Amino acid sequence: MADKDDQSKWNATRMPDLSGRTAVVTGANSGIGLVTADVLARAGAHVVFAVRDLERGRAAAGTVTGSTEVRRLDLADLSSVREFAGSWNGPLDLLVNNAGVMMLPQQRTKDGFEMQFGTNHLGHFALTNLLLPYVTDRVVTVSSGAHRWGDGRIHFDDLNSTADYDPRRAYGQSKLANLLFTLELQRRLTEAGSSVRALAAHPGYAATNLQSHADNPVARAFMRLGNRVLAQDDKAGALPTLYAATQDLPGASYVGPDGLGEMRGAPALVGRTAAASDPVTARRLWTASEELTGTAFPLVPAGSEGGSAGV
Repeated sequence: MADKDDQSKWNATRMPDLSGRTAVVTGANSGIGLVTADVLARAGAHVVFAVRDLERGRAAAGTVTGSTEVRRLDLADLSSVREFAGSWNGPLDLLVNNAGVMMLPQQRTKDGFEMQFGTNHLGHFALTNLLLPYVTDRVVTVSSGAHRWGDGRIHFDDLNSTADYDPRRAYGQSKLANLLFTLELQRRLTEAGSSVRALAAHPGYAATNLQSHADNPVARAFMRLGNRVLAQDDKAGALPTLYAATQDLPGASYVGPDGLGEMRGAPALVGRTAAASDPVTARRLWTASEELTGTAFPLVPAGSEGGSAGV
C-alpha cells in the first residue's frame, strides 16, 4: 500500500485541464523536454516542439498523444531565434525554456558566444523577450542545482569563458544566469503591471542524455554510474517544470525535488544561493544580455507615457 505522504505529493496525475491553451517547449525532442511536452499535450494543451533538428522533433512529437506541431529553433543562432519569434502569431499561454547543453568541450555559438552561456542563457533570453508580447500566463526556465558550482558567480569580465575554460564552471555560470534572468524578468513584469509570471525549476538528478556530452571521459563515466544509481527518471525529472508551469505560485518561485540534496523527489519550492537572489547582479546581467543579443524587454512600466503594457 502506498504511503499517505506519497499519495499527498503532487504528480502528473494532478495536472489541470489545459484545453485551449498553447505552450512552447524548447528542446522537446528528448529527456525532460519530451516528457514535459507529452504531459502538457495529454492535459489538452497545443504544444509546439521548438527544436533544432526537425526530423528528430517530428519523430518525438509522433510519440505524443494530443495536439502538437514542430518548429525549428536553434538557440545557438540568434538569427534562428528571431526567425522563430517572428513567425509567431496569436496568444502563447506558456513558454518553457527547457533546452540546454552541459559540460561541453570549449565551443562557440554562431554569434561567437561560449556555447553553454550562449545556448542555456542568451538564446532563451532573446527568445523570451521576442515572444513576451504574446505570452499570457507564464515563462518557466529550467535551471539546475549546478548554479552552486565553482565560485557561484557571474564572470562579467569574461562571460564567454575565454580564459582558462572550465566546462563545469561555464555550465554552472549558465545555470546561475537562468535564475538571475527569472528574478529580473519577474521584477520587470511586475513593474509593467503584467499578470505574466516568471518562474524557474530544476529536475534534480535526472537520467537524460544531457550528461553524455561532457568533455572529460572520467566525468562521463561518473555520470553514467550516477544515472543508474542515484538519478530519478526523466518522468520524475519533468515534474518540477510541470508544477511550475501549472500551479498557483508566486512570481520568481524556484521549484525542485523535495528529497535529500534536491536530487530526487516530489516537486516543491526550493532554495537558491545568495548570488542567485541578488537583484543588483540580476539587473547587471540583464543589461549585458540585452547588449549581447540585441533584444530588450518589450513592455513599458505601468503608468508611464504610452500607458500600461500588461499582456
